Amino acid sequence: MPKNQHSNANNLEVLYEDNHIIVVNKRPGDIVQGDKTGDKPLSEVTKAYLKKKYNKPGNVYLGVVHRLDRPTSGIVLFAKTSKALPRLNKLFAAKEAQKTYWAVVKNKPDTDYGTLTHWLKRNPKQNKSYAHKNEVLDSKKAILDYRILKKLDRYFLLEIDLKTGRHHQIRSQLSAIGCTIKGDLKYGFDRSNKDGSIHLHARKLSFIHPVKKEPIQIIASPPNDPIWNACY
Repeated sequence: MPKNQHSNANNLEVLYEDNHIIVVNKRPGDIVQGDKTGDKPLSEVTKAYLKKKYNKPGNVYLGVVHRLDRPTSGIVLFAKTSKALPRLNKLFAAKEAQKTYWAVVKNKPDTDYGTLTHWLKRNPKQNKSYAHKNEVLDSKKAILDYRILKKLDRYFLLEIDLKTGRHHQIRSQLSAIGCTIKGDLKYGFDRSNKDGSIHLHARKLSFIHPVKKEPIQIIASPPNDPIWNACY
């Protein structure tokens, strides 16, 4: 995985910002929060952006609401105030934020649209989740809706609406039906993407603003590469 391309706050793609929240378009390779790699996380880059933009002398408050896997791209929402963070956490916990993803897969699903239901069991040592058709010990129910948006030359573009938020849910569930995401070696794709990314993108996020109580809908463009560009 390459060093994150967002290490410079000037490169940050801000999709939406007001007094309480900021939404950015994560590049593949960025980590949302700090981890054992020691690479600069997107949360710190966003703090640096806010510090510079508003010429703030002290520390910048930024609350992490949710995460995306490192090789995945797309929408990440942060809270800018301590008032907004618990409200957003509650909203996400109650499944009141609608998340839509795009995924590029090699194999066509059996039907053009449908619902996938599995029981996912996480293996922390492998950092991987295994999808089972029936409930197994320590598994969690995972549900998503999918539909084929477009047939590309050698791939299919799927649009996915998450109904639950499980570890590696889309990657694991699509792999279980033989539709592994392009570049996703961990879940069975035959070769990696050169930049270490996978073709999974958090495309749309809809939610009620935690303070203004107005509906917000954010859409993020996928990374600039030939396959994503062919999806439009």
